[in-house]
Amino acid sequence: MYLAIIGYLMIFVLVYLLLKGKTSPIILFIGLPLIAAALLGYSIKDIGQFAAGGVETTMNNAVLFIFSIMYFGLMNDAGMFDGLIDGLVKKAGTKVISVTIVTAIIGIIGHLDGSAATTALVTIPAMLPIYKKLNIRPTVLLAIIACGMGVMNLVPWGGPTARVATVLEMNANDVWKTVLPIQIVGIFATIGLAYILGKLEIKRGAGAAEGSEKIEKVEVKIDEKVLALKRPHLANINIGVTLIILILLMWDIIPSYVVFMIAFSVAMLINYPNIKDQNARFKAHAPSALSISATMIAAGIFVGVMNETGMLEAMASVLLGFVPEAMGKYIHIIMGILAAPIGIVLGTDAFFYGLLPVAIGVGNNYGVDPLNIAITMLIGKNLAVILSPAVAATFLAIGLAEVELKDHIKFTFKWVYGISLLMIVIAIITGVISL
Repeated sequence: MYLAIIGYLMIFVLVYLLLKGKTSPIILFIGLPLIAAALLGYSIKDIGQFAAGGVETTMNNAVLFIFSIMYFGLMNDAGMFDGLIDGLVKKAGTKVISVTIVTAIIGIIGHLDGSAATTALVTIPAMLPIYKKLNIRPTVLLAIIACGMGVMNLVPWGGPTARVATVLEMNANDVWKTVLPIQIVGIFATIGLAYILGKLEIKRGAGAAEGSEKIEKVEVKIDEKVLALKRPHLANINIGVTLIILILLMWDIIPSYVVFMIAFSVAMLINYPNIKDQNARFKAHAPSALSISATMIAAGIFVGVMNETGMLEAMASVLLGFVPEAMGKYIHIIMGILAAPIGIVLGTDAFFYGLLPVAIGVGNNYGVDPLNIAITMLIGKNLAVILSPAVAATFLAIGLAEVELKDHIKFTFKWVYGISLLMIVIAIITGVISL
């Protein structure tokens, strides 16, 4: 019981401090498990071994994150999809359904790098003037983007998938290949949602004013330094390199982190052959890459200590007393259904590093495969990623769209929650998730 008490206290403190933003997640993931292990009486040598074992399981995914973030940062600098996105915006014209569907496509493409902030910055400023002109509610824009982000965030370099891989001590690419069929379903569901919302907006009176044939172009001032980084003449080459990356990731003949290491080097040489430009691009993207990867490595210590000390098993044993015997084998389905609302409250780190390991511990006692639990919770939670007040990108998105958080959650939640449940159902039917 003492093990379980220490474990639950650690989880409570972790979640509380993460939600309050009192300190860096890196400090929490390193400090809390070390204190807990010391309270349990483990020696410095044992604690060091637990921590080292946890770190070892995260290194491949951490390297993947470093180079994938820097690669897609380079592609964003070079404007890989700028021409395509501009073309889609022009294609949308003044037809409401075309506008909502184009929003979905831009959101999906824009989130290929796994960054919610980038998606918001690419999609919202481009589409909001059109939405205003056509009298389409900006909450519709946010709902479509939120769904596209949630679906695309299942890529191996997306934060949630990498966190799941850390907890499972797996390669993030292997997790992604498991959920890839459901991600494809989610992409079509996002476009379907855009169509439905477009139809509903027409019913409530949205559309171009009489006599209006086009939307006035909104001039957006872009810094000259940013423009200087653009490489429109290399867009096709950059897209080709990115497609090769995706093929290699699915083919799985080279470790995913090696793929991105090579791709980053090639992309840097093609787009910025000058050494000064290379150093500048590296310095621009390294802080973000290092911050996320360092958090992941620190989380490895957290998960490693929880596992090796027996805290996780003890916590799961306590929870077993509250789970009806008949429901135990369906714990993954229950957690998947509850994942979206719980995820909104907890945020990403607390959900995947705090709740997921405990759920896996409970599932083990009923013979539920840890991967089964993890992907069900991943699919269930991911669609609500941009609704959580604990996620900084949420405030960026609502700020750009000029929408209040309460209005965003009130309108968007029912749609993304419905699609997350649909994806879980299809995953069960297709055998991606087993009962």
